[in-house]
Amino acid sequence: MTFFTDFGRYLLMLKGMFSRPENMKMYWKEFMHQCNDIGIGSFGIVSIISVFIGAVSAVQTAYQLVSPLIPLETIGTVVRDTVILEFAPTLICIVLAGVVGSKIASELGNMRVSEQIDALEIMGINTKAYLILPKIIAAMITIPMLVIISMVLGIWGGRLAAVASGIVSTDTFDRGLLHGFIPYNVTFALIKAYTFAFIISSIPAYFGYHVKGGALEIGRSSTKSVVVSCIVLLFADYALSQLLLSH
Repeated sequence: MTFFTDFGRYLLMLKGMFSRPENMKMYWKEFMHQCNDIGIGSFGIVSIISVFIGAVSAVQTAYQLVSPLIPLETIGTVVRDTVILEFAPTLICIVLAGVVGSKIASELGNMRVSEQIDALEIMGINTKAYLILPKIIAAMITIPMLVIISMVLGIWGGRLAAVASGIVSTDTFDRGLLHGFIPYNVTFALIKAYTFAFIISSIPAYFGYHVKGGALEIGRSSTKSVVVSCIVLLFADYALSQLLLSH
């Protein structure tokens, strides 16, 4: 029964975000602040992970290519497709669920426990719209951008590792990158990125907004929000792959 209660309250929270508009100037300031926190704040960790994921996938693909019948260009093709289809959108968003999700949950949880949310409501401010909506919109704008950066850096990291370790030449890797490229794969990755961005921002916001208790409960809700976000994210990954990639 807890699941249905939580799910119902989650839907009511989303509905409450659009019920009463506030001063747009106030929204804009909060939105820009969240874009800075979510986007620029996560850029460093996303860049490092992307480069190394690409490098590891290139080295491991080369290790598995034991047959002389398979051309070395395949390394570039495999790195490109694995980074675009799965590594960049899914793995980066799982990392962001931990980085961004826990921050959103703890920030809102702290506001709830210290009665700042109650104070805003007494002032007549729609706290769901003012505190949660800018976070969700900022996440849905900045996270797909981070995923695009991740794709570029992942492929570049794979190319760098493959060439530096003497596995393939630059020309061979580049031929593999261009061979049989399907533009739809990028569209699919961006659909996943937008879906995951919504999950990463809205679920932790729900857990943080509905915290009851003290500092201990803030920590628990933050952990729970990351776990639930990751599970929903992986389920959504499978569902989207089944819907959009199955023929």
